[in-house]
Amino acid sequence: MKRIALIGECMIELNGSSFGAMQQTYGGDSLNTAVYLARIAGQSVAIDYISALGFDAISDGMIMRWQQEGINTTTVLRDKHRQPGLYLIQLDEFGERTFLYWRDQSAARYMLRHSEFERIVKHLDGVDMVYLSGISLAILPPDDRQQLIDLLTRLSKKGVSIIFDSNYRPALWEDSETTRHCYHQLFAITDLALVTNDDEAALWGDTSEEETLLRLKQTGVKQAVVKMGPKGNYYENFMMDIRTFVAATVVKNVVDTTSAGDSFNAGFIAGVIRGLSPVKCSELGHQLAGIVIQHKGAIIPASETAEINCNNDQTTTNIFNQYINKEIV
Repeated sequence: MKRIALIGECMIELNGSSFGAMQQTYGGDSLNTAVYLARIAGQSVAIDYISALGFDAISDGMIMRWQQEGINTTTVLRDKHRQPGLYLIQLDEFGERTFLYWRDQSAARYMLRHSEFERIVKHLDGVDMVYLSGISLAILPPDDRQQLIDLLTRLSKKGVSIIFDSNYRPALWEDSETTRHCYHQLFAITDLALVTNDDEAALWGDTSEEETLLRLKQTGVKQAVVKMGPKGNYYENFMMDIRTFVAATVVKNVVDTTSAGDSFNAGFIAGVIRGLSPVKCSELGHQLAGIVIQHKGAIIPASETAEINCNNDQTTTNIFNQYINKEIV
């Protein structure tokens, strides 16, 4: 069994119409990925979520529900002075979303300053993979960001695989130069980059997926997936000079694109852990995301994803599996 730690923030989610009916749940990019990964990867992986919450009733409720999903929550720190952040999803007629955030004083923003964070550091020494996103970095104060990057660099040198979703949100960063500086450091130690073409164009000025892949190769990334929404994705292994395109199945009933990329990541990573080929990993990601976007909210009912299980496909690609786990040098 592999062990993966996902680092980030989960917030209270409000979903509905302004000054109208609202549904309260929870979500956050790395937590969304953790939940969907736990659902479809089964017993092939142990999942730790690394974050911080308060001692309030909503924090208690979140932790209880994550445990029910099969996520280890002993790595979620509890902050007696702070609570979870909050975000509001607003949808247009095409299912595209915009967000309003209240997170500046959230417990997760200050998790690295928690008195028990050293326990988390020791725990990370025992994992096989660490997953984080650009949001995981962006929410942290600048000094804490660098501390986390330094920690991940040390883990990478020890053989821990780093998986990074660049997930660029300009409003969370001081400026684009700061973002690029942090990402350069992360990409240099990244085994698998999961990026979105729109985000890469916004941050780096990329004009094509090919330009994005070339840039990622130059930064030191070992493998990359460029997500292109309904079009599909590119996968490239830079060390083996292997590139492939995988088309996505067209979804006609798009209700809410929240968590589309997060759920794709979960499907792809689940495939990696099972040793599936890059094409099968991509197909699993598209299948899962295609279901998620037909429902409202970041995390849809477990019954809707119950039939997706990467353990049903026994096709393996040993080279791919070995490489992501650093058995090839």
